[in-house]
Amino acid sequence: MLHIEDLKVELGGKVILEHIDLDIHPGETHVLFGPNGSGKTSLLMTIMGYPQYEVKWGKIYFKGIDITQLPVNERANLGIGMSYQRPPTIHGLKTRQMVMLCARGRSVDPEKLAGEVNFVDFLERDINVGFSGGEIKRSELLQLMAQDPDLMLFDEPESGVDLENISLVGKSIAQLLERDGYRDRDPSKSRYEQKKARTKMGLIITHTGYILDYVNADKGQVLYQGRLSCVTNPREILDCISKSGYEECVRCISCKI
Repeated sequence: MLHIEDLKVELGGKVILEHIDLDIHPGETHVLFGPNGSGKTSLLMTIMGYPQYEVKWGKIYFKGIDITQLPVNERANLGIGMSYQRPPTIHGLKTRQMVMLCARGRSVDPEKLAGEVNFVDFLERDINVGFSGGEIKRSELLQLMAQDPDLMLFDEPESGVDLENISLVGKSIAQLLERDGYRDRDPSKSRYEQKKARTKMGLIITHTGYILDYVNADKGQVLYQGRLSCVTNPREILDCISKSGYEECVRCISCKI
């Protein structure tokens, strides 16, 4: 569903990503680790189509369509959505209005959606004006719920979120990615059949790994010095990073450099 092939990206004339190859299949969720400044957010912004991230080489395909040069709005219409680490404050635009814009003409109930992330009281407030870190994350999740994209990009969803909100954020992300007790929806189906039945895809940036307590991700990778490596179980990667650091992690024999 998402296929990235030998991607090279520049920002302000400087190479920030190089030789990036990535495949996310329908129903899969990947977790992306990496130190600050390694290019994680840049990769998400490139997938989303922000023009300042200039693709110098390689291709990005989504649903079999070459989206390498498509603008942000066309990628969103194809079914790509993103939850930002630091989304902008927008004076004069109510949260309710943003929800309806994200729905793109589909019939949605803002109160019902907002209720799922405990956000009903914020519907008449301007986007992110005076919001706490946890409230900003819940606002982002509400907008993704309204958009209902097929591929969801999450830039450090735990960042700035207190312990009271991290559970709600994590469970909401699991719900968006069809991983909230998904096997219980049809117990007659095997684990493989239910995995196959999932269609939503996710790519999640994390530093702390807290999100793994709520989202059972399929694969983890490390982005280090602008290159992807270490394709394995995300909890194994997190354990390796915690004990030995990123540099040692990308050297280990289980890694693909």
